[in-house]
Amino acid sequence: MGQNVQRVIGAVAIGFGVLTLISGSSVLFGGEAISAMAGEVVHGILWFNTLSSVVYVLAGLCIFRGGRHARALATGLALALAIAAMGLAAHIATGGAYEGRTVGAMALRLGFWLAIAVWLWRRAADGARPAA
Repeated sequence: MGQNVQRVIGAVAIGFGVLTLISGSSVLFGGEAISAMAGEVVHGILWFNTLSSVVYVLAGLCIFRGGRHARALATGLALALAIAAMGLAAHIATGGAYEGRTVGAMALRLGFWLAIAVWLWRRAADGARPAA
């Protein structure tokens, strides 16, 4: 059962990364019409999320395959997202323009990777070995 859960989590992480890459890239490179639909873009956050989506996919693959770096990748992503969220909070606190959905998306990303990192750390503490 543990291996099935691990594979589902890995597959969801891969999908999350692919969707993040598509959405971020479309805003960054999709032209004026798409940029206008995106609203008040916080460019640093947009670039961070788009670039980190590649790491989401790598982490998801690692989780899916039971790779030994899965926990480090998930933890690193959670920490990087927490730092980016603090940057977004500072941007907002100083009166910077933003969209409410950006705050929601950052909370979702942070919560997602934090939950996976905690799950992987708990598995390691319980002595669970990654599935091959």
